[in-house]
Amino acid sequence: QVQLVESGGGLVQAGGSLRLSCAASERSFSAYTMGWFRPAPGKEREFVASITWIGSRTTYADSEKGRFNISRDRAKNTVYLQMNSLKPEDTAVYYCNKYPPVADYWGQGTQVTVSS
Repeated sequence: QVQLVESGGGLVQAGGSLRLSCAASERSFSAYTMGWFRPAPGKEREFVASITWIGSRTTYADSEKGRFNISRDRAKNTVYLQMNSLKPEDTAVYYCNKYPPVADYWGQGTQVTVSS
């Protein structure tokens, strides 16, 4: 069973930073485009950011551009999301998955709470 395990969430004040990690249980994930997602009104989860398998191309939702940075360490089978200038509206559980996401690969996510 392939597992994606998110970590790094926490409570932070507005304007602060957090670095999320997503560790994959199988090395095969290093060959996939990966993304970060979070719940949104009217959607199960909305897109936050993605990164191609060699890390040459990153894409961000408009609200995250300039604040978030997605990266990956293929040797460690891990994808990261550096979150800067956090806002209270960024409060959510953050999930990683392949991009486009696959239902079977959703993990438990990691809670990010931003206080005002």
